[in-house]
Amino acid sequence: MTKENLILLADAYKYSHHKLYIPGTEYIYSYLESRGGKFQETVFYGLQYLLMEYLQGVVITKEKIDEAESELKEVFGRNDVFDRSKFEYIIEKHGGRLPVRIKAVPEGTVTATHNVLMTIENTDPNCFWLTNFLETLLMQVWYPCTVATMSREIKKVVSKYYNETASPASFAGIDFVLNDFGFRGASSVESAGWGGSAHLINFAGSDTIIASTFAKRYYKAPTAPGLSIPATEHSIMTLLGEPGEKEIFKHVLDAFPTGTIACVSDSYNIIRACEEYWGTELKEQILKREGTLVIRPDSGDAVQTLLKVFEVLTEKFGYTVNEKGYKVLPPQVRVIQGDGISYSSIPTIYEALKNAGISSENLVLGMGGALLQRVNRDTQEYALKCAHAVVNGKGINVQKNPLELDANGNTRVSFKKSKCGKQVLVKKDGGFVTIPESEAAGLKDELVTVFENGEIKTSYTFNDIKIRAQI
Repeated sequence: MTKENLILLADAYKYSHHKLYIPGTEYIYSYLESRGGKFQETVFYGLQYLLMEYLQGVVITKEKIDEAESELKEVFGRNDVFDRSKFEYIIEKHGGRLPVRIKAVPEGTVTATHNVLMTIENTDPNCFWLTNFLETLLMQVWYPCTVATMSREIKKVVSKYYNETASPASFAGIDFVLNDFGFRGASSVESAGWGGSAHLINFAGSDTIIASTFAKRYYKAPTAPGLSIPATEHSIMTLLGEPGEKEIFKHVLDAFPTGTIACVSDSYNIIRACEEYWGTELKEQILKREGTLVIRPDSGDAVQTLLKVFEVLTEKFGYTVNEKGYKVLPPQVRVIQGDGISYSSIPTIYEALKNAGISSENLVLGMGGALLQRVNRDTQEYALKCAHAVVNGKGINVQKNPLELDANGNTRVSFKKSKCGKQVLVKKDGGFVTIPESEAAGLKDELVTVFENGEIKTSYTFNDIKIRAQI
């Protein structure tokens, strides 16, 4: 498979910057941070994929320069913007390898927002323009970072309700509570793989197979970290119409007489399905199985539907009361909610079950678009900004500090105020703090050189990343 031409992977306006930086510019140093957003912590993940797929090795060639020159003449409609000699220099002096150094916090690391996560600087003064030319591509690391962060925050919620309502013996199943249903709703195969693998840092349930492929291909996962089970869809359940639904239910049980099987049960009437079919006519077959039937509602208000489903199922199948005083269905029966699941809806659902005396261990979740697609760069306010430069041999600390107007017309300092000067990330009081390099004497910088002059210098395994991201 041919990679995209790196020379064309930048915002169009950046091709003019080699002329627009002040004459005498030699080095540009920029950093990445989360400037705040929905969550107070972020998980750093996904840079290694970008380095392996787009930046390592020989990435500038004459053929790619020719292609870019032709394309950019059309884009700009003029000949004085793109300067092929800038890229030809990289071929002549560096063999087509990128003369930049990238340092980053180890992948899987969890930091508070407003901390430096990555830095990039050119290593050849003639390539001062290259640092922020690469911003467009490198900035896309916001996506796997945000998915990993969202998934981890949901795991915090799940853990809270398990601690309050679930039997300690059930805690081994937490990793399978949130299942990735997001492939079909993702914007691309790359998004599904990159974002889906970010979810697998925190949970093991996933129907997005390409996510495991990414984890194995780019992070040396020894086996697929995403696991799934046989499950039906509505095309199966509606094949004999409403009169034949019970027959198909029985066929599902017969097709997989052992192990876990999920069955969507709302094709016509979820309450009838639970009460008459699963809970009465097929009850004995279910209870005799060596495995679990996972019943899936898929429409209606999630809270009201689940409360009614559990009311019916506990009446029909019975229940035990765990050590914390909450009802638990027999191990042969569980429920999965995959409709309307989001970070905001999950605590509402679990709180309703808690108030109804239902243990959280009875329910697992499937999350689609809200996991892999309903995020953007502003979810965690990621930005990459220049903080230091060298011009005519003189080091200059660089900073933006906008004075902005609020909705009432009053002035205030913008949250977009950037850091000033070269930065280091240090450990302090059990967490991470970003301080200027000039103040870091004797302190260890937690940022590691991961890429330099076309070579990956440090890489991480998926298992290492999972360990770092643990709650």
